Amino acid sequence: MSLNTSKIAWWKIASVALVIYSIVAGMLVPLKPGITYVSPETAQTGQTLTLQMHGYNSFYTRSDVSDIRVWLQYDSLHALRGQSLRVLSDTVLAATFVFPNDLPRPSPSVMLNAIIDHPADGVSLLPDAVELSRDTTAVAVTAADWRQHPVGQLNIKKDFSFPYRNVIYESIRNTYFHVPMWFALMFLFVASVVYSVRFLLNPLPHFDRKAAAYAETGLLFGFMGLATGMLWAHYAWGAAWSNDIKQLMTAVALLIYMAYFILRSSFDEPEKGARLAAVYNIFAFASLIPLLYVVPRMFASLHPGATGNPAFGSQDLDNTMRMVFYPAILGFTGLGFWMAELRARYQRVADKALGLD
Repeated sequence: MSLNTSKIAWWKIASVALVIYSIVAGMLVPLKPGITYVSPETAQTGQTLTLQMHGYNSFYTRSDVSDIRVWLQYDSLHALRGQSLRVLSDTVLAATFVFPNDLPRPSPSVMLNAIIDHPADGVSLLPDAVELSRDTTAVAVTAADWRQHPVGQLNIKKDFSFPYRNVIYESIRNTYFHVPMWFALMFLFVASVVYSVRFLLNPLPHFDRKAAAYAETGLLFGFMGLATGMLWAHYAWGAAWSNDIKQLMTAVALLIYMAYFILRSSFDEPEKGARLAAVYNIFAFASLIPLLYVVPRMFASLHPGATGNPAFGSQDLDNTMRMVFYPAILGFTGLGFWMAELRARYQRVADKALGLD
């Protein structure tokens, strides 16, 4: 192997290694324990009620019941601690709550978070797990009842596991495949438009082949991103296609790039077709930013990052996920560039065979 070849090959090897790492880690690293639901989900002030908490990836039997603590929390100052705990299985435990005669704030009802602190599992949280309604016939007491057992001294576990998220559960792993596909698409389309500009400045067939190859590979990643997104939507939203604004804008963007290839093939003179396709490619890329990043944030959407909220913040990605997410972006992008390079080489051989180069 020559020195020049070895310099070129390192990023290809690194890309494959990162993709393999992302697939293995993304599929095999377990999720943190969580709470799927609490039963019953409603209660009234002044009531004494036994609730069952159903866990996910939990191992409640691995610790003594006296070391497990559960709360129903209203906010950081107001919480009720469960009593008479019973571990029914690894995923179910029961606790009795004595609800005060009044709510911590003047309101017809409040939503309480369920919290389980387990020595082996760590802390599990289910937001808005129980709706507590005010019983207007009960005699009001002070809010001190809500402050007797605050949430504290939790068993925080720091291990290599992905966060548990309600609704999406195990499908959170698709973050390492669905989102990197779109990053790879953007980088490939950037490379494509750069080669289109270079072709317009210096009309060499090499630049045109590169522009087409990067656009073609980017389109392939776009379809893979769309397919993985539809699978995720089917699981999380109940339908593969829900006319979400981001889905619609993505479909429009892919159709615009499909038209790029129709335009290239619609001319008998290859050079003329290449020149017009290069101009079209610049306008197609310019349309990507508003279609994928501006318009979706102006309308309500099921996607994170809608209505002006930043996607992939601390609520979407924790440090464990970042250790897989960022390598996945680099790996799939590098793999895409390698595929585009192979496609350009193949087209060069085909052009030479036809006497076009």
